Amino acid sequence: MSQDRAIPTKFRAYTPAQFKDTKYWKHLDQNYHKTFENTVEVLPFRVNDYVLENLIDWSQWQDDPMFKLLFPQKGMLTQEQFHKINTARAAGNKSLTEAVKDIRSALNPHPASQTTQNIPLLNGEYLDGVQHKYEQTALLFPCAGQSCHAYCSFCFRWPQFISDPSLKIQAKEADRLADYLKTHPEISDILITGGDPMIMKAKALARYLTPLLEIPTVKNIRIGSKSLTYWPNRFTTDRDAGQMLHLFEKIVNSGRHLSFMAHLNHWRELMPQPVEKAIQAVCSTGAIIRTQGPLLRHINNSPDIWERLWEESVKLNMIPYYMFVERDTGPSAYFRIPLAEAHEIYRRAYQRVSGLARSARGPVMSTKAGKIQVEGVLEQKGEKMFILKMLQARESNLTQTPFAAKYSDSAAWIDELQPYDNAPFPFEKTEPFQAAC
Repeated sequence: MSQDRAIPTKFRAYTPAQFKDTKYWKHLDQNYHKTFENTVEVLPFRVNDYVLENLIDWSQWQDDPMFKLLFPQKGMLTQEQFHKINTARAAGNKSLTEAVKDIRSALNPHPASQTTQNIPLLNGEYLDGVQHKYEQTALLFPCAGQSCHAYCSFCFRWPQFISDPSLKIQAKEADRLADYLKTHPEISDILITGGDPMIMKAKALARYLTPLLEIPTVKNIRIGSKSLTYWPNRFTTDRDAGQMLHLFEKIVNSGRHLSFMAHLNHWRELMPQPVEKAIQAVCSTGAIIRTQGPLLRHINNSPDIWERLWEESVKLNMIPYYMFVERDTGPSAYFRIPLAEAHEIYRRAYQRVSGLARSARGPVMSTKAGKIQVEGVLEQKGEKMFILKMLQARESNLTQTPFAAKYSDSAAWIDELQPYDNAPFPFEKTEPFQAAC
């Protein structure tokens, strides 16, 4: 792909209806039109001029990994679900609304008990828009940041982007998190997530972040974002780009560690020239950029892709951090990769890169119990087993605990595995951590 494509200077996003009025719609054949129209009834879709012009090879869009990353694909809905939407669309709006609601509820919209066990209490009331799963870390979902410059087709946060407010996690007030932190000195890390906080204006984001700088127990602030590759102008030419960078500097100058968690899925995202400028701008503030993303069939299920992604990340002054296993929500069946295959992809990519890129940990499942890493496959007396580790745990005393599971060629998530010795897994022996105040 050429790097000399048009670089929009003004951000413009497209909904499904708006995209159908663009020149790009004409690149797609009639069969795909039907796939698109039915799938976007259930799953969110949003693109912008920059990703359309710079990340997709339209001459071979059917096989392009970036097209599959950004656009709905056949197989993201089952044949039964696809037919159900097709029939409901013909029957009218009421039937369509009911069909969409039924399908969404079957897609496990909030995995890992994130809306039941992770929501903390403040003065006896639930703290909306905050999650406290691990003792040291709290997540904040600012309401103005519950969108993105473009939506990834695999996104496990897809309920944040649909029209059902009952499925959204969002904080409308900035001060309540600060009040919670004052009574929970064990929390040292705050992750600002979404959606994408970089969709927010700098002044709006500052209203959430500035109060955190008054709390001495907060040592680290993380910002999860896809903006470096979906809208790099956010840090260079946007009207308040300078204000956003100044906010980053303010955080760093306060003595906090600022970690920009860049979501990357393919090395192709790093090729357009504006991306390097955006990375340099973020790094100039003293922030550290770490990269993470899930392993996805059809998009990056190759050690060659991960090898180059990690090497390019290091070259651009970013630290490879996580290779995740795609979560069991939304269209995960389309992207599903068995754990045995996932570990082999990770192992082969890891072998090929230098020590500087071996900071990437994987493959990692972000489960109800915590982050579980597949350490390897061991064969003993002719019998194979998975060696797993609690990389992070809801019950902190279980962190770094190794354990074994029976080998399976097909298992793609922890609940599809069985303990090797038929005893409970370590996290099954304890009561879940429950945040409260």
